[in-house]
Amino acid sequence: MTDAILLPAHRLACAQVWGGNNIADVTVEVPGLLGWVHSRPLYPAATGGDVYYLGVCSQGLLSRIVLADVAGHGQVVSAAALTLRNLLRKHMDAADQSVLMQEMNEAFRREDDPKEVQYATAAVLGYCCATGELIFTNAGHPPPLWYHAREKTWHWLSDETPYSETRIEGVPLGLLPGTDYLQSAVRLGPGDFLVLYTDGLSESTNDAGSELGYHGMLGLAESLLLQSGTTCSAMGQALLSAVKDFRGCSPALDDESMVVLQQTMDNQASYASQSLKSEIWTYEDRAGT
Repeated sequence: MTDAILLPAHRLACAQVWGGNNIADVTVEVPGLLGWVHSRPLYPAATGGDVYYLGVCSQGLLSRIVLADVAGHGQVVSAAALTLRNLLRKHMDAADQSVLMQEMNEAFRREDDPKEVQYATAAVLGYCCATGELIFTNAGHPPPLWYHAREKTWHWLSDETPYSETRIEGVPLGLLPGTDYLQSAVRLGPGDFLVLYTDGLSESTNDAGSELGYHGMLGLAESLLLQSGTTCSAMGQALLSAVKDFRGCSPALDDESMVVLQQTMDNQASYASQSLKSEIWTYEDRAGT
């Protein structure tokens, strides 16, 4: 699937889902979050196995963000991207994302051939701008980074306050039927950043053959000189530049994608107004006016 690349500063509307698996370098906005999406398939391909999606619920309160790494190329990945898009639309208004994760897992197992498994990892976030609560699930994906703006410190986005019972934790999508995924919640502070990335970045190697790794990604993030007013795109580009410097003359060996998000209070009123107008139009349509 190769959705059209959006213009910079694209604001997602209520009940909209946007994304794909094509080249992207886009600033986006959803309720309570500013964002930047970067995706670069391995040269010379225009599409790759990294799939990214953002969506907004019909009421403008809940936003969902997905970054997945799908094994394979071409039509296989395009079909997976379409499946993810359809599932996000289906569960757009559900704050609990356990059913979404279960259906994503089952979707990656071919019904016509149970032995044929489509493998994928994914980080799935759901953010409620009214409460500041972030619900997240990790299916074997590299751990997101969390910058606490008040303390000016970096940490992993770790599992806290689980919403559903855990039976099997962190298993990539499509491997085990009936898998229940751990669903956890944290509360974002004002101006906090989240960084999602694929293993094309964390598995970068330098000229000596050493791999960057997850702790290397965290270390590069901690080395950034962040100032008040730093944007998502500026942070993301700085982190990509740091990865490039680590790599040296070694080439990229995989697709590389990153999604940077920042908590904001500035756009919530406008989304609430948009949702109210939508409800009024819906009522008028039903009334026949």
